[in-house]
Amino acid sequence: MAVIGMDLGGTKLSAAIFSNEGNIIKERSSLLEGRGGDEAGELITGMARELLDSYNDIRDVVISAGICVPGIYRASTGRVWAPNIPGWNDYPLRQKMEEVLDEANIEINIDSDRACYILGETWKGAAMNSRNAIFIAVGTGIGTGIICDGRIIRGHADIAGAAGWLALSPSFNEKYRSCGFFEYHTSGEGLMKIANEYASENKDPGISKTVSEKHVNKLFGNTRDVFDAYEQGNPDAVRAIDEAIVYWGMAAANLVSLFNPEVIVFGGGVFGPAARFLERIKNEAGKWAQPISIKQVRFEASSLGGSAGITGAGRLALSAIEG
Repeated sequence: MAVIGMDLGGTKLSAAIFSNEGNIIKERSSLLEGRGGDEAGELITGMARELLDSYNDIRDVVISAGICVPGIYRASTGRVWAPNIPGWNDYPLRQKMEEVLDEANIEINIDSDRACYILGETWKGAAMNSRNAIFIAVGTGIGTGIICDGRIIRGHADIAGAAGWLALSPSFNEKYRSCGFFEYHTSGEGLMKIANEYASENKDPGISKTVSEKHVNKLFGNTRDVFDAYEQGNPDAVRAIDEAIVYWGMAAANLVSLFNPEVIVFGGGVFGPAARFLERIKNEAGKWAQPISIKQVRFEASSLGGSAGITGAGRLALSAIEG
């Protein structure tokens, strides 16, 4: 028995055939290169077909496919909302996959990236074998994958885990409406925004010459600039990241108190460089969380990194046929 796992990101599609033990047998990848609508859909179906055509081991028949998508999968309609892919406001991905794979009798399973991240980590990563675990994905935005008693939490309309909208301050601002307080302050994009807001308040932003020269005119030009400046003691970067550590801790505390997980895994592009702050984040969470739960939970950095999505997609495919 074998399955296909596919991870659709904002810029790249990765796919692999997995054995039922989780070993990758074959893999492919392709850049999206701005594809949207049916062009993006055809890239996915074409790569699935290509993998199947290249796989000739009759001892392991491919019987299921799992697809990780960067947005919301609406299980009731088989459609996907993926804001970073043009034309995918309500894209009929399941139908497109069925049209191509129906003759192969392959079961099709689709889920959000945040759900796949935690599936990957509990299968092969930092939360291996955990039945109660949370993945906090901090990249351009923020999303949270939650497994409770061995089951993914998806919610009434498959939107559960939109942690960017966690309210961590009593003061509302219109700028939070599009992404939420937590994401505005602590995502990769948010760290850059906040550091720039603080720098713009000062006549001398204090950015070291070793930070990318091309970004000096607009202060912090990307998230890496903020972390580089933090290492050099830049006060605006230090303030932005120190505040983010507090908010990451508060958010984790809320999740620990609500779900009593065994482990919280921090991943995404920001963790990365922010993984060094996990002890500080847990100390901050300890101020706010249910006191027994916080003593039982582990805080871990993702051990799968960029492979969490495709690994989770493989697990999604296997879980569907295991029942």
